[in-house]
Amino acid sequence: MKIKCLWEHNGDDTLLYSTDFLGAYTRGETLEAALAKMPKEIRSFALWSGLPYDGKPCVDVTEEKTSALNIRDADSDAIFQCETAPMTAQEYELLKALALKSAKDFLTLYNAVPDKNVSSLQPRKTFYGDVPLTAAEMYVHTKNVNAYYFGEIGVQCDNDGDILECRKRGFGLLETQPEFLANSPVQGSYDETWSVKKVLRRFIWHDRIHAKAMYRMALKTFNGQNIPNVFYLDGVS
Repeated sequence: MKIKCLWEHNGDDTLLYSTDFLGAYTRGETLEAALAKMPKEIRSFALWSGLPYDGKPCVDVTEEKTSALNIRDADSDAIFQCETAPMTAQEYELLKALALKSAKDFLTLYNAVPDKNVSSLQPRKTFYGDVPLTAAEMYVHTKNVNAYYFGEIGVQCDNDGDILECRKRGFGLLETQPEFLANSPVQGSYDETWSVKKVLRRFIWHDRIHAKAMYRMALKTFNGQNIPNVFYLDGVS
């Protein structure tokens, strides 16, 4: 199975995204390092998402984005070629279902952490400030991109309620726009190009970044105490 990928990089720092399994990604100090991680990432993502996968990935870089951003910290402004074409209702509903499943599973993982305000991680800074260390900090950070992502495509919503509630509400507001399936690219903040499909992918991707971080933190901090592997992340780097 050929897994097509977009390579976003700043020097050697690499983010590698699957353009077939939207939301699956790897990071690495080099392209080669990120490529080596991709088969395991696709297996994990396919188990989580239920998308069909034959277990025999052939990773192929088909798109490239050179960036001035802090790629090593997962700062990104890439838009895939497939994210600029009109969407079918079936395609939208599939990605929406995954974005909502992602929010639900993230909430499940968060709720399972025994103490939301304890972490064994060391402080570190990134492009958006201090890295979230505790489950509570990771959850708030992940939930609070809701208004930002929807706002980039002209949907005015908030971050009230839990991560699943506010995401559902955002999709409901999006669906009141008569031409939202046209998926027309728009210029958002920081001169970044967005589309409805990109927002769907970004939700899944951003959840996955912080689900990995929360899962690993919880395993380390609480010795694996009843931490559910809802994202099938064992062994994923």
